[in-house]
Amino acid sequence: MRSEVMNFFKLKQTFEHLGYFETPENTQLIENLKQDIHQGGLIIVSGIVGSGKTTLLVHVQKELQLAGQVIVSRSLSVDKEKISLGTLMTALFYDLSTKSGVKLPTQPEKRERQLLALIKKSRKPIALFVDDAHSLQTKTLVGLKRLIELVYQDGNILSVVLAGHPKLKNDLKRPVLEEIGARIRSALMLEGIKNYQQDYIKWALTEATQKEVDWQELITEEALNFLAEKLATPLQVKQYLKQAFEQAYEVGQKLITIDVVETVLVKSLNDLEPQLVRYGYSVKILSQLLQVKPGEVRSFLNGQLSANQTQEMMDKILMAGIPLSS
Repeated sequence: MRSEVMNFFKLKQTFEHLGYFETPENTQLIENLKQDIHQGGLIIVSGIVGSGKTTLLVHVQKELQLAGQVIVSRSLSVDKEKISLGTLMTALFYDLSTKSGVKLPTQPEKRERQLLALIKKSRKPIALFVDDAHSLQTKTLVGLKRLIELVYQDGNILSVVLAGHPKLKNDLKRPVLEEIGARIRSALMLEGIKNYQQDYIKWALTEATQKEVDWQELITEEALNFLAEKLATPLQVKQYLKQAFEQAYEVGQKLITIDVVETVLVKSLNDLEPQLVRYGYSVKILSQLLQVKPGEVRSFLNGQLSANQTQEMMDKILMAGIPLSS
């Protein structure tokens, strides 16, 4: 957000850098997650795009590090689609080693043995966090499952927390991934700010503005309620609050009204295609999963198929376990 806009509305920080918003449901999810981590195994945390998975994981990691009972490890690789078992084992080596200048074994057998020795030496449960895990290849998931088993056989505890779109949870239910899906310790669903949209918007405005500014000085209750009705995730709220402030600044308004909000809000925000994308299903992924041409998927999403074809496509999508609300 531009500095002149922030000064105009007395904002002390941008909406992109807000902290952690707590709800009773998220608090319970975190408690369940921490308990599962102490037991070891494969743990799934799924949530739609923008629901706050990364923010929640960072919060959990800080709590675990502060408690000091679990060693936290995470991969810093930014190319998620190319993350392999080797990449994740490298992360474990770096986070478990107490020496500087870690030398990684190049031979697989030697690598596994040295990693098991490091885990045993740590004398604590290990939690490996993998964000955007929906991008992991099947062989990487199988390798992680095997690594967890090796650590367990050696008398130690390794938890692998996979966070990703709901597509990840659905994929692990498929018959081809049965050996992984059947070994999941828990599958947790992050609801984000569901049923708390109004509270979140008020919190976001309070966090972003200077102490002497009340949120009611910035936005009408009608506009706030309209945003709460249309938006579903923290990411959406941050995006459209930013745009609303910028739009109000351009027209010289100190108060965001429903007219300003309607100007910036995308009309197709909650159409079927963006809803499916939030669950991790793009046109390309849908065409591969349903074994139909991408053009046919686009025609379905645009309402261009016949009634019979539309029903057939909807049946295929529902059978694949994909949520369909319209």
